Amino acid sequence: MLQVGTKAPEFTLPDKDGNLVSLKDFQGKKVVLYFYPKDNTAGCTKQACAFGANYAAFQEKGAVVIGVSKDSAASHGRFAAKYDLPFLLLSDPELQAIQAYGVWHEKTMCGKTSMGVVRTTYVIDENGVIEWAKEKVKPDANAGEILEYLG
Repeated sequence: MLQVGTKAPEFTLPDKDGNLVSLKDFQGKKVVLYFYPKDNTAGCTKQACAFGANYAAFQEKGAVVIGVSKDSAASHGRFAAKYDLPFLLLSDPELQAIQAYGVWHEKTMCGKTSMGVVRTTYVIDENGVIEWAKEKVKPDANAGEILEYLG
């Protein structure tokens, strides 16, 4: 995981429609960048729906919400449509941003070890510097926790 005060690594990834989106596109705005393991799983759906339900509040605070996983753009499209998600979902199958942000780790589930995304959220300031970072966030509390931080 990257530390607070670190310059956020630049990335360019496709959104659910295949349009390329770069971090630099949001210069001058706060960015809530969250990494999650997989579309349409219980925890990831709770987390995404909480961000969706609070999207207007993030907009009022001038913050852009971006979710990133290694799922395909098509998967993101179905996920966003199914749950009416109004924010950006970016596809990172090559692990470009996932590795740059230090969220690709060995995980153990049900006694089986594999590599995967550790649910992590960053708040990046208007100048591209990480101002808040937390790994192993709770899916249903993450959006509220960040809104509270943003004041």
